[in-house]
Amino acid sequence: MYSTGNESLVKQAREIQDEELHKFYGRISKLLNANRDHGNETIDSLQRLNLIVSATKYAKTLPPDLKKKLQTLLLSKTHPEQIQVLFTSILRESLPLSTQELSDGLAQDTRSSSYVAAVVLSQAANKDDVAPVCQHLLKHLESRQPDGQICKHTLPILTKLISYSPEILTEDQVNLVSRKLVDWLRYASLQQGASMSTGGFFSGPRTRQPVPVTEVDGAVAGDFFTVLCVGHSFGEDQWMNMYAFSMIRKWLLTYDAEGTSGGESDDRSEVDSSVVSMVSATSSSSRLLPPKERLREKAFEYCHRLIEQSDRKAMKRTDTELQKACIVEAVTIMDIICKEDPSYVYRAFPSVKALYGRLSGELAYARALIPIAQFYLNHSEMAAVDSEAVFRQLFSRFPSELFNEPALAYEFVQFCRANMAVLEDGVALYRQSFPNIFKFLAWTSPALVADYMELLPSLMCPDTAVEILHSLLDLPCLAATLDLQQRSASYQASERVLWDHGSKVASALEAFRQPSYRGLFLYILRPEAGSGDTIDRLKMLHEVLSEMAASPRVVQCAQVVPVLLHVFFNNVTKFADEKLINQLALVLLERSSLLYNIKQFKIELFRVFSTHIRTLCKLHPSLIVNQSRELLDFAGSTANIYSKEELYTNVVWLIGEYLSVVHDPRCSVELITTFFEGLEAVLFEITQVRQSVSPPSYPPRVLTVLMTTLSKLASRSQDLIPRVSLSLSKLCNFARSRLVLASYSEEDTEEIITRAHELTNLLKLPSVAQFVLAPAALGESPRWHRDTNASLPRAMRTISGLLHKQSSFQQSG
Repeated sequence: MYSTGNESLVKQAREIQDEELHKFYGRISKLLNANRDHGNETIDSLQRLNLIVSATKYAKTLPPDLKKKLQTLLLSKTHPEQIQVLFTSILRESLPLSTQELSDGLAQDTRSSSYVAAVVLSQAANKDDVAPVCQHLLKHLESRQPDGQICKHTLPILTKLISYSPEILTEDQVNLVSRKLVDWLRYASLQQGASMSTGGFFSGPRTRQPVPVTEVDGAVAGDFFTVLCVGHSFGEDQWMNMYAFSMIRKWLLTYDAEGTSGGESDDRSEVDSSVVSMVSATSSSSRLLPPKERLREKAFEYCHRLIEQSDRKAMKRTDTELQKACIVEAVTIMDIICKEDPSYVYRAFPSVKALYGRLSGELAYARALIPIAQFYLNHSEMAAVDSEAVFRQLFSRFPSELFNEPALAYEFVQFCRANMAVLEDGVALYRQSFPNIFKFLAWTSPALVADYMELLPSLMCPDTAVEILHSLLDLPCLAATLDLQQRSASYQASERVLWDHGSKVASALEAFRQPSYRGLFLYILRPEAGSGDTIDRLKMLHEVLSEMAASPRVVQCAQVVPVLLHVFFNNVTKFADEKLINQLALVLLERSSLLYNIKQFKIELFRVFSTHIRTLCKLHPSLIVNQSRELLDFAGSTANIYSKEELYTNVVWLIGEYLSVVHDPRCSVELITTFFEGLEAVLFEITQVRQSVSPPSYPPRVLTVLMTTLSKLASRSQDLIPRVSLSLSKLCNFARSRLVLASYSEEDTEEIITRAHELTNLLKLPSVAQFVLAPAALGESPRWHRDTNASLPRAMRTISGLLHKQSSFQQSG
């Protein structure tokens, strides 16, 4: 968020008029022409210009002379870095420039390469625009520069260029860079670079003796130089070693695969591959390899040395963090190399396995264990190594103990997303651990919801679907419980008190620490599936956690549940059979009364339940008969109309739509009558309005659906037609009563009365009513469903009109 002052400046920059803007352009041109040293006034003006050109999403068109001046100054090495950064930022936000002019200017100066490349990449429309910059950089890689600075700028720019257009480099150029990377990785000096002189009599060249670099524990480095070597100053070759290591992963991913996909590698047998691997084990023999394979060999040796160096006890905390980062990068690069050349697997696994054994007990190295798990996932089968312990550490311990680490959560979820297909087929613990995996989601809901939308289907199967549904509904409870767990852990043991089991719980935190509630919280925090679908005392848990319903973390978690429920139901129908469909529908009915009481949470879930219970019934209409008792209990309760209007209305509609022998031969007259009597009682209770009491504010939609459903059931058991006709007549009187007219709008009242008349008239012709209200299952898509001039309401109105005319004719006769 901007501060008030900054917002004012941005607003001014956006609203500046053209006349004032052109005057400002002229002023800057004069300042740039007049001043060589560019003082504060010039810097302030450039900063304002940068704000103006970047304040909107539309690029600005600079005057040609000002644009030319900025390009010229950008290529000059006489200006300080702050000025060149401003030039770069302004030109990047301007309308398309001449990339050729900028590239030509690079021949005169090398230090500004990174700034020019940033401008060119922001303006480039295709690879031809960036090709001159790329050629310029590669040309300087081949030649030794007197200042030695070009290479430092080259590698970061080259990484950006190949990200923009990997095909920009030819095969010869790829080999050139590969050879350079080998030299920088393997042959950097082990002596510290010359430090800058601080002045004084004894600061001359003769007093400066070569000092070797050291390991992180202070020992003198005995092998080749790496990023984990320590020194007070570094030489150019050592800096290039660090730059090369930083880009080697990107380089291998982009170009190394091509090295093994050609005809030469296709003809190589397994024996030849192992021979090459053995030959390349020594530095001298590796010189016989092609550039790409030699780079692969040296990168592997480099990563192997980093893993060895990470075992040293660092003297500084910053070096410890550097060790962790290097472990991640080294194992990742070794994984890439092993995927491109499987012969490296047998050389890599001993060191990776030893590394895992050393780090597995240290939660501080949790993020470093994720690439190790990736390595095991990719190569443990080939190396015949058991990987169960690695995945148990990953899926069991990490989410349980480190759920509040956002960086770990992100990397963990990215690992799961990248390997969903392999994990769901080859790692049984993955699906079993979904309660644990949900802990990252519960704690960091907004940031991870998009990832879990992709991840959720891979966790679902017939055995876990019902429990996953319960877990999604309990996700806000999980967020609240994790919060309590973290707060409880911060209390010292001396602060704990003895609990009186008969005393009233004063807070959720006390309940979490009280033994009598331990079972509830242990279930919510369970690490694996299989402990049961849900718990009997769920209502008690909701009461205990009621004070946390307004917690921002819990509210945010509740907001993602409807989204994930849509994902769940859209995917569960792909593999669910009739038995599972019945179980899921039963869960929706039961859990509609057992939801965590969060504002708007229940309303949103009832909408989701309504949508998907219709889908489930459409897939298996026999669900109505299978769950007849539960559906009748739900639809027969008028309390559900108030609290669950959306869901109640849909359940009543489903009863009328699918309770038919057409959909299930078990649908007997007795069953239809039972449902009819239950809904008739609800409608009777609604219409019993005393004049002295205000009528209940039942939504008109509920009344019309109840009327229609009763009429549908009566059309299938014609003995019920007189009873429904009587109910419809009473409902008309109910709608015309004074209290009802005061509660409903005129349109609502008219809708109720009109529907009642239409249904009454329709039921006078039972055979027609059965056709209109209960179309055959094989006739779900006849022509009149596709005809825009015909519809069910139109048919009902037409029949109603005919009946009215017939009644009028008889009366006149």
